[in-house]
Amino acid sequence: MAFKLRQLQYFVAVADTGSISGAAQLLSISQSTVTEAVKELEADLGFQLVARHGRGVALTHKGQMFLRHAGRILETVADARRSLAEEAPSGTGELHVGVTALVAGYVFSDLLARYRRANPGVIVYAVEDDRDYLEHLLVNGELDVAVVVVPDRGTDPALHVEILGEEPYQVWLPLGHPLGRQADVSLADAAREAHIVLTVDEIEGTTRAFWREHGFRPRTAFRTRSVEAVRSLVATGAGITILPTLVYRPWSLEGDRIEARPASEPLPTVKVGIAWRRGASLPRIAQDFIEIGRMRRMDRARADLSAKPIMPF
Repeated sequence: MAFKLRQLQYFVAVADTGSISGAAQLLSISQSTVTEAVKELEADLGFQLVARHGRGVALTHKGQMFLRHAGRILETVADARRSLAEEAPSGTGELHVGVTALVAGYVFSDLLARYRRANPGVIVYAVEDDRDYLEHLLVNGELDVAVVVVPDRGTDPALHVEILGEEPYQVWLPLGHPLGRQADVSLADAAREAHIVLTVDEIEGTTRAFWREHGFRPRTAFRTRSVEAVRSLVATGAGITILPTLVYRPWSLEGDRIEARPASEPLPTVKVGIAWRRGASLPRIAQDFIEIGRMRRMDRARADLSAKPIMPF
């Protein structure tokens, strides 16, 4: 039996995340599905690709070698799809998309650019609003899909959500700040500083929760819905902040530098996903948007993987 492209995608996801559970979360599928796909791939190839250990899985020597081939195969297929999409008659119609504020300029803009290249005949109507309201519009059929920050408590059960990516929180500091001399920053040290608080999506609630969990209550110097305002205020020394790497940039609009350091203690992550109504008969143009989101997720996973060395088990 010849291996399938989906098995390659699952294997690359396992290699990228270092665990079956991490790959399942990345792909929004069950762990058993990932495990079975990797086993079938190993059976077809005739050698072991991954070996389990206490903290997850690691690539075998042959697994590391095959990973490079798998990445090239997936890249070739993606190039072929893009090429054929450009030559084929594009779809027409209207696509209605919702987006939350935090992801509008950091995920949605790239998705929209990719989608428009593949579907120039589709008119896209996008609306930015709070996640709860976007969920309401999806359930009512007023939106086809939405790109949202996915809360840990879950979303409306009437919706299906596919995770596009997950980003950790980091401590942002002005260039030259004493805490920047450390490889990581303890929450106790960070709590002694004034903080700039971003209030969009669920960021403020999440940060308040982990401060409460660790027993700290830092002073708030400024609250804002603007990420650019946070960058400017941090860069000029008005305070520090703790935000996801999704929105990190090492400079402000004024050109002042910002540094980021991981926290010593474990912090939450921000998950971004595409949501649509369960059981809905999505038009082809909406299915294309979801597929482009999946392709972007795999592109980023391969890019992250190529940027770091993969050690054999």
